[in-house]
Amino acid sequence: MPNSSLRHGRGIARRQFITGASALAAMATLPATPRAQADTLFDPIIPPNPQQVYDLTISPMACTIAGKTQTIPAMNGSMPGPTLRWREGETVTLNVHNHLAEDTSIHWHGIRCPADMDGVPGLSFGGIAPGRSFTYRFPVKQSGTYWYHSHSNMQEARGLYGAIIIDPRTPPATTWERDYVILLSDWSDVAPHDIMNNLKFQDDYYNFRQRTAVSLVHDAKRDGLGAAIKNRLQWAGMNMSATDISDVTGIIYTYLMNGCTPDTNWTGLFRPNERVRLRFINASSMTFYDIRIPGLQMDVVQADGNDVAPVRVDEFRIGVAETYDCIVQPTDSRAYTIFAQTEDRTGFARGTLAPVQGMRATIPPMDPRPVRTMLDMGMPSTMQGMDMKGMDMSAPKPLAAHTPPLNVENQNIARMPTDRLADPGDGLRDNGRRVLTYADLRALHPVADTRPPSREITLHLTGNMERYIWGFDGKKFSEAEPIPLRLGERVRFTLINDTMMEHPIHLHGLWSELENGQGAYNPVKHTIIVQPGSKLSYLVSADTPGLWAYHCHLLYHMDLGMFRTVVVS
Repeated sequence: MPNSSLRHGRGIARRQFITGASALAAMATLPATPRAQADTLFDPIIPPNPQQVYDLTISPMACTIAGKTQTIPAMNGSMPGPTLRWREGETVTLNVHNHLAEDTSIHWHGIRCPADMDGVPGLSFGGIAPGRSFTYRFPVKQSGTYWYHSHSNMQEARGLYGAIIIDPRTPPATTWERDYVILLSDWSDVAPHDIMNNLKFQDDYYNFRQRTAVSLVHDAKRDGLGAAIKNRLQWAGMNMSATDISDVTGIIYTYLMNGCTPDTNWTGLFRPNERVRLRFINASSMTFYDIRIPGLQMDVVQADGNDVAPVRVDEFRIGVAETYDCIVQPTDSRAYTIFAQTEDRTGFARGTLAPVQGMRATIPPMDPRPVRTMLDMGMPSTMQGMDMKGMDMSAPKPLAAHTPPLNVENQNIARMPTDRLADPGDGLRDNGRRVLTYADLRALHPVADTRPPSREITLHLTGNMERYIWGFDGKKFSEAEPIPLRLGERVRFTLINDTMMEHPIHLHGLWSELENGQGAYNPVKHTIIVQPGSKLSYLVSADTPGLWAYHCHLLYHMDLGMFRTVVVS
Protein backbone atom coordinates (compact mmCIF):
# COMPACT_ATOMS: atom_id res chain seq x y z
CA MET A 1 0.00 0.00 0.00
CA PRO A 2 1.28 3.51 -0.74
CA ASN A 3 2.58 5.66 2.07
CA SER A 4 -0.08 8.02 3.39
CA SER A 5 2.04 11.03 2.46
CA LEU A 6 1.30 10.19 -1.19
CA ARG A 7 -2.40 9.54 -0.70
CA HIS A 8 -3.66 13.05 -0.18
CA GLY A 9 -7.17 13.17 -1.57
CA ARG A 10 -10.23 11.58 -0.13
CA GLY A 11 -13.01 9.22 -0.95
CA ILE A 12 -16.28 11.10 -1.49
CA ALA A 13 -19.71 9.76 -0.69
CA ARG A 14 -21.93 8.88 -3.66
CA ARG A 15 -24.65 11.28 -2.51
CA GLN A 16 -22.10 14.08 -2.79
CA PHE A 17 -21.39 12.98 -6.36
CA ILE A 18 -25.08 13.01 -7.23
CA THR A 19 -25.24 16.60 -6.08
CA GLY A 20 -22.02 17.26 -7.97
CA ALA A 21 -23.42 15.73 -11.14
CA SER A 22 -26.37 18.13 -11.09
CA ALA A 23 -23.99 20.98 -10.53
CA LEU A 24 -21.83 19.77 -13.40
CA ALA A 25 -24.79 19.84 -15.77
CA ALA A 26 -25.65 23.38 -14.68
CA MET A 27 -22.06 24.54 -14.98
CA ALA A 28 -21.91 23.34 -18.58
CA THR A 29 -23.89 26.44 -19.60
CA LEU A 30 -21.63 28.90 -17.76
CA PRO A 31 -18.48 30.57 -19.13
CA ALA A 32 -15.22 28.92 -18.14
CA THR A 33 -13.44 30.29 -15.09
CA PRO A 34 -9.65 30.27 -14.74
CA ARG A 35 -8.16 27.35 -12.87
CA ALA A 36 -4.64 26.88 -11.64
CA GLN A 37 -2.32 24.76 -13.72
CA ALA A 38 0.19 22.33 -12.28
CA ASP A 39 2.86 24.43 -10.57
CA THR A 40 5.67 22.38 -12.07
CA LEU A 41 8.54 23.04 -14.43
CA PHE A 42 7.52 20.64 -17.22
CA ASP A 43 8.57 21.77 -20.69
CA PRO A 44 7.15 19.77 -23.61
CA ILE A 45 9.80 21.15 -25.98
CA ILE A 46 12.14 18.29 -26.81
CA PRO A 47 15.73 18.74 -25.54
CA PRO A 48 18.04 19.95 -28.35
CA ASN A 49 20.44 17.01 -28.13
CA PRO A 50 20.36 13.35 -27.12
CA GLN A 51 21.91 12.50 -23.77
CA GLN A 52 23.53 9.25 -22.60
CA VAL A 53 23.69 9.72 -18.82
CA TYR A 54 20.83 10.93 -16.60
CA ASP A 55 20.38 11.52 -12.90
CA LEU A 56 16.68 11.24 -12.10
CA THR A 57 15.43 12.00 -8.59
CA ILE A 58 11.95 10.99 -7.45
CA SER A 59 10.77 13.13 -4.53
CA PRO A 60 7.53 14.26 -2.88
CA MET A 61 6.32 17.58 -4.28
CA ALA A 62 3.35 19.84 -3.67
CA CYS A 63 1.40 20.21 -6.91
CA THR A 64 -1.66 22.37 -7.58
CA ILE A 65 -4.12 21.40 -10.29
CA ALA A 66 -7.63 22.79 -10.71
CA GLY A 67 -7.14 24.77 -7.53
CA LYS A 68 -6.33 21.77 -5.33
CA THR A 69 -2.90 21.05 -3.92
CA GLN A 70 -1.62 17.56 -3.29
CA THR A 71 1.67 15.88 -2.58
CA ILE A 72 2.77 13.78 -5.52
CA PRO A 73 5.81 11.67 -6.50
CA ALA A 74 7.60 13.92 -9.00
CA MET A 75 10.70 13.32 -11.08
CA ASN A 76 13.30 16.10 -11.04
CA GLY A 77 10.72 18.48 -9.62
CA SER A 78 8.17 18.34 -12.41
CA MET A 79 4.92 16.65 -13.37
CA PRO A 80 5.04 15.18 -15.98
CA GLY A 81 8.69 14.24 -15.57
CA PRO A 82 11.40 15.57 -17.89
CA THR A 83 11.41 14.53 -21.53
CA LEU A 84 14.33 12.15 -22.17
CA ARG A 85 16.07 12.23 -25.53
CA TRP A 86 18.26 9.32 -26.63
CA ARG A 87 19.92 8.18 -29.87
CA GLU A 88 19.55 4.79 -31.49
CA GLY A 89 22.77 2.78 -31.27
CA GLU A 90 24.04 4.42 -28.09
CA THR A 91 23.95 3.05 -24.54
CA VAL A 92 22.01 5.06 -21.95
CA THR A 93 22.66 5.15 -18.22
CA LEU A 94 19.83 6.32 -15.97
CA ASN A 95 20.57 6.72 -12.27
CA VAL A 96 17.23 6.81 -10.44
CA HIS A 97 17.30 8.06 -6.84
CA ASN A 98 14.33 7.41 -4.55
CA HIS A 99 13.59 10.19 -2.05
CA LEU A 100 10.09 8.95 -1.31
CA ALA A 101 8.99 7.17 1.85
CA GLU A 102 7.96 4.12 -0.19
CA ASP A 103 9.37 1.90 -2.92
CA THR A 104 9.38 3.14 -6.48
CA SER A 105 10.38 2.00 -9.97
CA ILE A 106 10.52 3.20 -13.57
CA HIS A 107 9.36 1.12 -16.53
CA TRP A 108 10.52 2.22 -19.98
CA HIS A 109 7.31 1.64 -21.90
CA GLY A 110 7.88 0.04 -25.31
CA ILE A 111 11.67 0.02 -24.95
CA ARG A 112 13.44 -3.19 -26.00
CA CYS A 113 15.86 -3.72 -23.14
CA PRO A 114 17.14 -6.66 -21.05
CA ALA A 115 14.53 -8.05 -18.64
CA ASP A 116 16.41 -6.89 -15.54
CA MET A 117 16.25 -3.30 -16.85
CA ASP A 118 12.49 -3.35 -17.59
CA GLY A 119 11.53 -1.95 -14.18
CA VAL A 120 8.69 -4.15 -12.89
CA PRO A 121 9.15 -4.86 -9.16
CA GLY A 122 8.80 -8.49 -8.20
CA LEU A 123 9.23 -9.62 -11.77
CA SER A 124 12.31 -8.12 -13.39
CA PHE A 125 13.97 -6.53 -10.36
CA GLY A 126 13.38 -5.83 -6.67
CA GLY A 127 12.24 -2.23 -6.91
CA ILE A 128 13.96 0.86 -5.52
CA ALA A 129 13.62 1.16 -1.75
CA PRO A 130 13.32 4.52 0.05
CA GLY A 131 16.67 6.27 0.21
CA ARG A 132 18.21 3.93 -2.36
CA SER A 133 19.24 4.30 -5.99
CA PHE A 134 19.16 2.02 -9.00
CA THR A 135 21.09 2.33 -12.25
CA TYR A 136 19.35 1.33 -15.47
CA ARG A 137 21.81 0.77 -18.29
CA PHE A 138 21.03 -0.68 -21.71
CA PRO A 139 21.73 -0.21 -25.43
CA VAL A 140 19.15 1.70 -27.43
CA LYS A 141 18.01 -0.54 -30.28
CA GLN A 142 15.13 1.50 -31.68
CA SER A 143 13.92 5.00 -32.46
CA GLY A 144 10.64 6.89 -32.14
CA THR A 145 8.28 8.22 -29.49
CA TYR A 146 7.87 6.32 -26.22
CA TRP A 147 7.29 7.07 -22.56
CA TYR A 148 8.16 5.99 -19.04
CA HIS A 149 6.16 5.56 -15.86
CA SER A 150 6.30 4.07 -12.41
CA HIS A 151 5.21 0.46 -11.95
CA SER A 152 4.87 0.82 -8.15
CA ASN A 153 2.06 1.71 -5.75
CA MET A 154 -0.14 3.42 -8.37
CA GLN A 155 2.39 6.26 -8.60
CA GLU A 156 1.68 6.45 -12.31
CA ALA A 157 -1.81 7.75 -11.48
CA ARG A 158 -0.25 10.38 -9.22
CA GLY A 159 1.95 11.91 -11.91
CA LEU A 160 5.12 9.81 -12.17
CA TYR A 161 5.45 9.57 -15.96
CA GLY A 162 7.18 11.32 -18.85
CA ALA A 163 8.13 11.19 -22.53
CA ILE A 164 11.02 9.48 -24.31
CA ILE A 165 12.18 10.63 -27.77
CA ILE A 166 14.76 8.48 -29.59
CA ASP A 167 16.56 9.84 -32.62
CA PRO A 168 17.05 7.31 -35.45
CA ARG A 169 20.55 6.16 -36.33
CA THR A 170 20.15 7.67 -39.81
CA PRO A 171 18.21 10.89 -40.54
CA PRO A 172 14.52 10.28 -41.24
CA ALA A 173 13.05 10.76 -44.70
CA THR A 174 10.20 12.86 -43.29
CA THR A 175 11.21 16.36 -42.22
CA TRP A 176 9.58 19.00 -40.04
CA GLU A 177 10.40 22.43 -38.61
CA ARG A 178 8.71 22.16 -35.19
CA ASP A 179 8.56 19.20 -32.82
CA TYR A 180 6.29 18.95 -29.76
CA VAL A 181 5.36 16.34 -27.20
CA ILE A 182 1.60 16.26 -26.54
CA LEU A 183 1.37 14.22 -23.36
CA LEU A 184 -2.21 13.46 -22.27
CA SER A 185 -3.19 12.32 -18.79
CA ASP A 186 -6.07 12.21 -16.31
CA TRP A 187 -5.92 13.68 -12.83
CA SER A 188 -8.03 13.42 -9.67
CA ASP A 189 -7.69 14.66 -6.11
CA VAL A 190 -9.31 11.38 -5.04
CA ALA A 191 -6.55 8.92 -4.16
CA PRO A 192 -6.16 5.97 -6.58
CA HIS A 193 -6.85 3.35 -3.90
CA ASP A 194 -10.05 5.17 -2.93
CA ILE A 195 -11.15 5.19 -6.58
CA MET A 196 -10.48 1.46 -6.79
CA ASN A 197 -12.39 0.79 -3.58
CA ASN A 198 -15.36 2.81 -4.85
CA LEU A 199 -15.42 0.78 -8.07
CA LYS A 200 -15.32 -2.44 -6.06
CA PHE A 201 -18.23 -1.14 -4.00
CA GLN A 202 -20.26 -0.16 -7.08
CA ASP A 203 -19.02 -0.59 -10.62
CA ASP A 204 -20.91 2.44 -12.01
CA TYR A 205 -19.94 4.64 -9.08
CA TYR A 206 -18.68 7.38 -11.40
CA ASN A 207 -21.20 6.91 -14.21
CA PHE A 208 -23.93 9.56 -14.04
CA ARG A 209 -25.10 9.41 -17.62
CA GLN A 210 -27.53 6.51 -17.45
CA ARG A 211 -30.24 6.11 -20.06
CA THR A 212 -33.57 7.68 -19.12
CA ALA A 213 -37.21 7.74 -20.22
CA VAL A 214 -36.34 10.66 -22.50
CA SER A 215 -33.68 8.60 -24.29
CA LEU A 216 -36.15 5.70 -24.53
CA VAL A 217 -38.50 7.95 -26.50
CA HIS A 218 -35.64 8.92 -28.79
CA ASP A 219 -34.64 5.27 -29.29
CA ALA A 220 -38.25 4.28 -29.95
CA LYS A 221 -38.55 6.89 -32.70
CA ARG A 222 -35.38 5.59 -34.30
CA ASP A 223 -35.75 1.82 -33.85
CA GLY A 224 -39.40 1.27 -32.96
CA LEU A 225 -40.88 0.91 -29.48
CA GLY A 226 -40.62 -2.88 -29.36
CA ALA A 227 -36.95 -2.90 -30.34
CA ALA A 228 -36.12 -0.11 -27.91
CA ILE A 229 -37.79 -1.87 -24.99
CA LYS A 230 -36.18 -5.18 -25.94
CA ASN A 231 -32.78 -3.52 -25.94
CA ARG A 232 -33.36 -2.06 -22.45
CA LEU A 233 -34.47 -5.45 -21.17
CA GLN A 234 -31.38 -7.11 -22.64
CA TRP A 235 -29.08 -4.75 -20.76
CA ALA A 236 -31.14 -5.04 -17.59
CA GLY A 237 -31.00 -8.83 -17.84
CA MET A 238 -27.21 -8.66 -17.98
CA ASN A 239 -27.20 -6.18 -15.09
CA MET A 240 -25.03 -3.86 -17.17
CA SER A 241 -25.26 -0.27 -18.31
CA ALA A 242 -25.05 0.60 -22.01
CA THR A 243 -23.61 4.02 -21.03
CA ASP A 244 -20.77 2.62 -18.96
CA ILE A 245 -18.08 3.70 -21.42
CA SER A 246 -15.33 4.61 -18.95
CA ASP A 247 -15.09 3.29 -15.40
CA VAL A 248 -13.80 6.65 -14.13
CA THR A 249 -15.22 9.83 -15.65
CA GLY A 250 -15.00 13.60 -15.77
CA ILE A 251 -17.04 13.77 -12.58
CA ILE A 252 -13.73 13.43 -10.70
CA TYR A 253 -11.11 13.61 -13.46
CA THR A 254 -9.44 16.74 -14.79
CA TYR A 255 -7.92 16.06 -18.19
CA LEU A 256 -4.43 17.41 -18.78
CA MET A 257 -2.33 18.21 -21.83
CA ASN A 258 1.35 18.53 -20.95
CA GLY A 259 0.35 18.96 -17.30
CA CYS A 260 -2.02 21.85 -18.12
CA THR A 261 -5.76 22.02 -17.56
CA PRO A 262 -8.00 23.01 -20.49
CA ASP A 263 -8.34 26.55 -19.12
CA THR A 264 -4.58 26.94 -18.79
CA ASN A 265 -4.29 26.23 -22.54
CA TRP A 266 -0.86 24.82 -23.34
CA THR A 267 0.35 26.50 -26.55
CA GLY A 268 2.83 25.39 -29.20
CA LEU A 269 4.13 28.00 -31.65
CA PHE A 270 4.53 27.81 -35.42
CA ARG A 271 5.06 29.98 -38.47
CA PRO A 272 2.60 29.61 -41.36
CA ASN A 273 3.48 26.78 -43.77
CA GLU A 274 5.87 25.12 -41.30
CA ARG A 275 5.53 21.40 -40.85
CA VAL A 276 4.87 20.60 -37.19
CA ARG A 277 5.43 17.17 -35.67
CA LEU A 278 3.09 16.36 -32.77
CA ARG A 279 4.06 13.35 -30.66
CA PHE A 280 0.88 12.25 -28.88
CA ILE A 281 1.35 10.07 -25.80
CA ASN A 282 -1.56 8.80 -23.72
CA ALA A 283 -0.18 8.56 -20.19
CA SER A 284 -3.64 8.33 -18.60
CA SER A 285 -4.62 5.80 -15.99
CA MET A 286 -8.07 5.04 -17.45
CA THR A 287 -8.96 7.45 -20.28
CA PHE A 288 -9.17 7.05 -24.06
CA TYR A 289 -9.06 10.27 -26.10
CA ASP A 290 -10.45 11.15 -29.53
CA ILE A 291 -8.15 13.78 -31.03
CA ARG A 292 -8.73 16.31 -33.76
CA ILE A 293 -7.49 19.79 -34.71
CA PRO A 294 -10.39 21.62 -36.39
CA GLY A 295 -9.15 23.26 -39.57
CA LEU A 296 -6.14 20.95 -39.95
CA GLN A 297 -5.69 17.46 -41.29
CA MET A 298 -3.13 15.21 -39.64
CA ASP A 299 -0.73 12.84 -41.35
CA VAL A 300 -0.19 9.90 -38.99
CA VAL A 301 3.43 8.83 -39.56
CA GLN A 302 4.22 6.69 -36.53
CA ALA A 303 2.37 4.33 -34.20
CA ASP A 304 3.92 3.17 -30.92
CA GLY A 305 7.35 4.40 -32.00
CA ASN A 306 7.38 2.59 -35.35
CA ASP A 307 7.09 4.34 -38.70
CA VAL A 308 3.95 3.75 -40.76
CA ALA A 309 3.02 4.81 -44.27
CA PRO A 310 1.44 8.26 -43.81
CA VAL A 311 -2.32 8.21 -43.30
CA ARG A 312 -4.19 11.51 -43.65
CA VAL A 313 -7.02 11.76 -41.14
CA ASP A 314 -9.23 14.31 -39.41
CA GLU A 315 -9.35 12.40 -36.14
CA PHE A 316 -7.93 9.41 -34.30
CA ARG A 317 -8.54 7.56 -31.06
CA ILE A 318 -5.57 6.99 -28.78
CA GLY A 319 -5.88 4.31 -26.13
CA VAL A 320 -4.13 4.32 -22.79
CA ALA A 321 -0.35 3.78 -23.27
CA GLU A 322 -0.40 4.20 -27.07
CA THR A 323 1.61 6.82 -28.96
CA TYR A 324 0.90 8.38 -32.35
CA ASP A 325 3.08 10.86 -34.22
CA CYS A 326 1.38 13.24 -36.64
CA ILE A 327 2.55 15.92 -39.05
CA VAL A 328 0.40 19.02 -39.52
CA GLN A 329 1.03 22.08 -41.70
CA PRO A 330 -0.93 25.20 -40.71
CA THR A 331 -1.04 27.64 -43.62
CA ASP A 332 -2.90 30.49 -41.95
CA SER A 333 -1.57 32.84 -39.29
CA ARG A 334 -4.22 31.93 -36.75
CA ALA A 335 -4.76 29.73 -33.75
CA TYR A 336 -5.86 26.08 -33.95
CA THR A 337 -7.31 24.07 -31.07
CA ILE A 338 -5.81 20.67 -30.28
CA PHE A 339 -8.97 19.01 -29.00
CA ALA A 340 -8.82 15.70 -27.14
CA GLN A 341 -12.30 14.70 -25.99
CA THR A 342 -12.66 11.67 -23.77
CA GLU A 343 -14.33 8.62 -25.24
CA ASP A 344 -17.22 8.91 -22.78
CA ARG A 345 -17.64 12.64 -23.61
CA THR A 346 -17.49 13.74 -19.96
CA GLY A 347 -14.55 16.08 -20.50
CA PHE A 348 -11.60 17.03 -22.65
CA ALA A 349 -7.98 18.06 -22.70
CA ARG A 350 -7.11 21.01 -24.84
CA GLY A 351 -4.16 22.98 -26.17
CA THR A 352 -3.42 25.40 -28.98
CA LEU A 353 -1.14 25.78 -31.97
CA ALA A 354 -0.63 29.49 -32.66
CA PRO A 355 1.76 31.98 -34.31
CA VAL A 356 2.15 33.86 -31.00
CA GLN A 357 1.51 33.15 -27.34
CA GLY A 358 -1.86 34.18 -25.98
CA MET A 359 -3.93 33.36 -29.04
CA ARG A 360 -6.92 31.06 -28.65
CA ALA A 361 -9.20 29.28 -31.05
CA THR A 362 -12.78 28.13 -30.62
CA ILE A 363 -13.19 24.95 -28.59
CA PRO A 364 -15.55 22.65 -30.51
CA PRO A 365 -18.52 21.12 -28.72
CA MET A 366 -18.15 17.55 -27.61
CA ASP A 367 -19.77 14.86 -29.72
CA PRO A 368 -22.80 12.93 -28.43
CA ARG A 369 -21.99 10.28 -25.85
CA PRO A 370 -21.57 6.75 -27.20
CA VAL A 371 -23.97 4.03 -26.13
CA ARG A 372 -22.84 0.42 -26.08
CA THR A 373 -24.73 -2.05 -28.25
CA MET A 374 -25.01 -5.82 -28.49
CA LEU A 375 -22.06 -5.64 -30.90
CA ASP A 376 -19.98 -4.73 -27.85
CA MET A 377 -21.20 -7.87 -26.10
CA GLY A 378 -20.11 -10.10 -28.98
CA MET A 379 -23.66 -10.48 -30.36
CA PRO A 380 -23.68 -8.48 -33.62
CA SER A 381 -26.60 -10.32 -35.24
CA THR A 382 -28.99 -8.43 -32.97
CA MET A 383 -27.89 -5.08 -34.37
CA GLN A 384 -29.86 -3.18 -37.00
CA GLY A 385 -28.71 -0.41 -39.31
CA MET A 386 -25.04 -0.49 -38.30
CA ASP A 387 -22.17 -0.12 -40.73
CA MET A 388 -20.37 -3.47 -40.48
CA LYS A 389 -17.87 -2.70 -43.25
CA GLY A 390 -14.59 -4.44 -42.65
CA MET A 391 -15.93 -6.69 -39.90
CA ASP A 392 -15.90 -10.48 -39.98
CA MET A 393 -19.61 -11.29 -40.05
CA SER A 394 -19.26 -14.99 -40.84
CA ALA A 395 -21.49 -17.48 -39.09
CA PRO A 396 -20.74 -18.01 -35.41
CA LYS A 397 -18.32 -20.80 -34.70
CA PRO A 398 -18.60 -23.22 -31.79
CA LEU A 399 -17.11 -21.96 -28.58
CA ALA A 400 -13.55 -23.21 -28.13
CA ALA A 401 -12.90 -25.84 -25.50
CA HIS A 402 -10.81 -23.39 -23.50
CA THR A 403 -13.56 -20.75 -23.39
CA PRO A 404 -13.80 -19.66 -19.74
CA PRO A 405 -17.06 -20.53 -17.98
CA LEU A 406 -19.44 -17.91 -16.67
CA ASN A 407 -18.60 -17.44 -13.02
CA VAL A 408 -17.93 -14.75 -10.43
CA GLU A 409 -14.88 -13.67 -12.42
CA ASN A 410 -16.42 -13.83 -15.89
CA GLN A 411 -19.74 -12.13 -16.52
CA ASN A 412 -20.10 -12.63 -20.28
CA ILE A 413 -18.92 -14.70 -23.24
CA ALA A 414 -18.66 -13.10 -26.68
CA ARG A 415 -20.38 -15.81 -28.73
CA MET A 416 -19.85 -14.03 -32.06
CA PRO A 417 -16.70 -11.92 -31.64
CA THR A 418 -16.04 -9.80 -34.72
CA ASP A 419 -13.03 -8.41 -36.52
CA ARG A 420 -13.26 -4.69 -35.67
CA LEU A 421 -9.91 -3.53 -37.04
CA ALA A 422 -11.69 -1.37 -39.63
CA ASP A 423 -14.08 0.01 -37.02
CA PRO A 424 -12.98 3.40 -35.58
CA GLY A 425 -14.81 2.58 -32.35
CA ASP A 426 -17.94 3.52 -30.44
CA GLY A 427 -18.75 7.20 -30.83
CA LEU A 428 -16.64 7.68 -33.97
CA ARG A 429 -18.64 5.98 -36.73
CA ASP A 430 -20.25 8.13 -39.43
CA ASN A 431 -19.36 11.42 -37.73
CA GLY A 432 -18.50 13.18 -40.98
CA ARG A 433 -14.76 13.04 -40.31
CA ARG A 434 -12.04 10.74 -41.62
CA VAL A 435 -11.12 8.68 -38.56
CA LEU A 436 -8.08 6.44 -38.27
CA THR A 437 -8.59 2.70 -37.77
CA TYR A 438 -6.14 -0.12 -37.12
CA ALA A 439 -6.84 -1.37 -40.66
CA ASP A 440 -5.21 1.84 -42.00
CA LEU A 441 -1.83 1.15 -40.39
CA ARG A 442 0.87 -0.21 -42.68
CA ALA A 443 4.48 -0.45 -41.53
CA LEU A 444 6.92 1.61 -43.55
CA HIS A 445 9.47 -1.22 -43.46
CA PRO A 446 8.84 -4.99 -43.56
CA VAL A 447 9.26 -7.02 -40.39
CA ALA A 448 12.58 -8.78 -39.95
CA ASP A 449 11.15 -12.14 -38.90
CA THR A 450 9.00 -13.56 -41.69
CA ARG A 451 8.61 -17.08 -40.29
CA PRO A 452 5.06 -18.33 -39.83
CA PRO A 453 4.03 -18.93 -36.23
CA SER A 454 4.63 -22.41 -34.86
CA ARG A 455 1.64 -22.26 -32.52
CA GLU A 456 -1.26 -20.11 -31.37
CA ILE A 457 -2.06 -18.88 -27.86
CA THR A 458 -5.72 -17.86 -27.47
CA LEU A 459 -6.77 -15.79 -24.49
CA HIS A 460 -10.13 -14.36 -23.49
CA LEU A 461 -10.25 -10.92 -21.86
CA THR A 462 -12.76 -11.38 -19.07
CA GLY A 463 -14.32 -9.50 -16.20
CA ASN A 464 -17.25 -9.07 -13.89
CA MET A 465 -18.37 -5.45 -13.72
CA GLU A 466 -20.58 -6.05 -10.68
CA ARG A 467 -17.65 -7.32 -8.62
CA TYR A 468 -15.13 -5.26 -10.56
CA ILE A 469 -12.83 -8.22 -11.20
CA TRP A 470 -10.69 -8.52 -14.33
CA GLY A 471 -8.56 -11.25 -15.82
CA PHE A 472 -7.51 -13.48 -18.68
CA ASP A 473 -9.59 -16.62 -19.27
CA GLY A 474 -11.70 -15.93 -16.18
CA LYS A 475 -8.71 -15.94 -13.82
CA LYS A 476 -7.07 -13.18 -11.84
CA PHE A 477 -3.29 -12.86 -11.81
CA SER A 478 -3.09 -14.63 -8.44
CA GLU A 479 -4.81 -17.70 -9.91
CA ALA A 480 -3.10 -17.91 -13.30
CA GLU A 481 -0.02 -19.76 -14.43
CA PRO A 482 2.71 -17.96 -16.42
CA ILE A 483 2.62 -18.15 -20.21
CA PRO A 484 5.79 -20.00 -21.35
CA LEU A 485 7.54 -19.14 -24.62
CA ARG A 486 10.64 -20.85 -25.98
CA LEU A 487 13.50 -18.49 -26.77
CA GLY A 488 13.54 -17.92 -30.51
CA GLU A 489 10.06 -19.24 -31.27
CA ARG A 490 7.41 -17.29 -33.14
CA VAL A 491 3.84 -17.48 -31.89
CA ARG A 492 0.45 -16.02 -32.64
CA PHE A 493 -1.50 -14.44 -29.79
CA THR A 494 -5.26 -14.36 -30.40
CA LEU A 495 -7.33 -12.21 -28.06
CA ILE A 496 -11.12 -12.41 -27.67
CA ASN A 497 -12.71 -9.60 -25.69
CA ASP A 498 -15.66 -10.98 -23.72
CA THR A 499 -16.21 -7.65 -21.95
CA MET A 500 -18.02 -4.46 -22.94
CA MET A 501 -14.91 -2.28 -22.57
CA GLU A 502 -11.81 -1.61 -24.66
CA HIS A 503 -8.63 -3.09 -23.22
CA PRO A 504 -5.18 -1.75 -24.14
CA ILE A 505 -3.05 -4.90 -23.91
CA HIS A 506 0.67 -4.34 -23.37
CA LEU A 507 3.33 -7.03 -23.66
CA HIS A 508 6.62 -5.91 -22.11
CA GLY A 509 9.95 -6.67 -23.76
CA LEU A 510 8.70 -7.99 -27.13
CA TRP A 511 7.12 -6.48 -30.22
CA SER A 512 3.53 -7.26 -31.17
CA GLU A 513 2.93 -7.41 -34.94
CA LEU A 514 -0.77 -6.71 -35.45
CA GLU A 515 -2.29 -8.94 -38.14
CA ASN A 516 -4.36 -6.39 -40.02
CA GLY A 517 -3.96 -7.76 -43.55
CA GLN A 518 -0.73 -5.95 -44.47
CA GLY A 519 1.38 -9.15 -44.50
CA ALA A 520 5.08 -8.42 -44.09
CA TYR A 521 4.09 -4.79 -43.51
CA ASN A 522 1.79 -5.47 -40.56
CA PRO A 523 2.18 -2.59 -38.05
CA VAL A 524 4.47 -3.26 -35.09
CA LYS A 525 3.13 -2.08 -31.74
CA HIS A 526 3.74 -2.37 -28.01
CA THR A 527 0.13 -1.75 -26.95
CA ILE A 528 -2.89 -3.11 -28.82
CA ILE A 529 -6.46 -1.95 -28.23
CA VAL A 530 -8.98 -4.81 -28.23
CA GLN A 531 -12.45 -3.41 -28.83
CA PRO A 532 -15.48 -4.80 -26.96
CA GLY A 533 -16.85 -8.04 -28.37
CA SER A 534 -13.98 -8.31 -30.83
CA LYS A 535 -11.29 -10.76 -31.83
CA LEU A 536 -7.82 -9.97 -33.16
CA SER A 537 -4.40 -11.56 -33.44
CA TYR A 538 -0.75 -10.55 -33.52
CA LEU A 539 2.59 -12.26 -34.01
CA VAL A 540 5.37 -12.27 -31.43
CA SER A 541 8.99 -13.33 -31.90
CA ALA A 542 10.31 -14.44 -28.51
CA ASP A 543 13.78 -13.04 -29.08
CA THR A 544 14.63 -11.74 -25.59
CA PRO A 545 14.79 -14.03 -22.55
CA GLY A 546 13.29 -13.16 -19.20
CA LEU A 547 10.12 -12.66 -17.18
CA TRP A 548 7.87 -10.14 -18.92
CA ALA A 549 4.71 -8.43 -17.68
CA TYR A 550 1.61 -8.84 -19.87
CA HIS A 551 -1.40 -6.80 -18.86
CA CYS A 552 -4.24 -4.44 -19.58
CA HIS A 553 -2.93 -0.88 -19.28
CA LEU A 554 -6.10 0.42 -17.67
CA LEU A 555 -4.59 0.84 -14.22
CA TYR A 556 -7.49 -0.50 -12.17
CA HIS A 557 -8.04 -3.45 -14.52
CA MET A 558 -4.37 -4.39 -14.21
CA ASP A 559 -4.34 -3.99 -10.45
CA LEU A 560 -7.50 -6.07 -10.05
CA GLY A 561 -6.43 -9.08 -12.06
CA MET A 562 -5.88 -8.52 -15.80
CA PHE A 563 -2.17 -9.31 -15.59
CA ARG A 564 -0.10 -12.33 -16.55
CA THR A 565 3.60 -13.20 -16.72
CA VAL A 566 5.17 -14.26 -20.00
CA VAL A 567 8.33 -16.34 -19.48
CA VAL A 568 10.80 -16.54 -22.36
CA SER A 569 13.42 -19.24 -21.75
